[in-house]
Amino acid sequence: MYPRPFDYARAGSVEEALDLRSQKGGRFIAGGHSLLPMMKIHVMSPEALVDIGRIEELRGISKNGGFTIGALTTHAMVESASDDAFPAGLKEAASMIGDPQVRNRGTVGGNVAHADPASDLPTVFTGLGATMKATSKDGSRDIAAADFFTGLFESALEEDEILTAIEVDAEAGNRGSAYAKMFNPASRYAVVGAFSTVEVGDDGSCTSARVAVGGLTPHALLIDSVADAIVGNPITEENAKKASRGAVDAVGDDVMGDIYASAEYRKRMLPVFVARALLEAGSRAG
Repeated sequence: MYPRPFDYARAGSVEEALDLRSQKGGRFIAGGHSLLPMMKIHVMSPEALVDIGRIEELRGISKNGGFTIGALTTHAMVESASDDAFPAGLKEAASMIGDPQVRNRGTVGGNVAHADPASDLPTVFTGLGATMKATSKDGSRDIAAADFFTGLFESALEEDEILTAIEVDAEAGNRGSAYAKMFNPASRYAVVGAFSTVEVGDDGSCTSARVAVGGLTPHALLIDSVADAIVGNPITEENAKKASRGAVDAVGDDVMGDIYASAEYRKRMLPVFVARALLEAGSRAG
């Protein structure tokens, strides 16, 4: 199936992209791996596409205390980040996205702005407490990842804004993170995705934790009850499993199902993958 007719323009800078969007409307496009398939089946039919894929200022990873990931940074670039302080769970999630062709073409910003509930990076950035950098003609603003994803393919980005970067803290000292995922075998999207970042003290007990889940709810969610349950305890298999049981109550009844996995099945799998993320994050801390 082919997309409906649309206008097309290529931008050479963020400023030009914002100008073109205000003139033509429509949507921004970078790698196109999320948007184009939906256009082909007429789920989305924008009247225009503003191509931002060649704006070099939006590409790459820089370090200044934490890390700034440009919106046009590819998944492959995240997967291959070499700095030891770059969050391990983020690299891990990037390595699980699609196939090599998708990872070399698809962009972090496009993935995040698309806000697909079955995507991996929204869950990871929510768990990391990342900051989304949005720019409009009126200036820039920061949006906490926990507030950025608002619903099914919905985000806090305004129509006149472009996502330019994502900022994450460095992972140093006794901190570790991990992402565990139940794959859809056809698409490799997350049936259930769980991310955890933890910090452990000198005695091996967890001193702080954040846990986020995705794939089974309309948008990524922080699960504070699981984090609270593991803090103060060693991150053992028994403690991780015990803490992860609270995830089911935390997501409540707002769980999606489809022809591959029912809502009930996803809920049953959720504690399994939350516990895996906790255990792996704990093994990487210290």
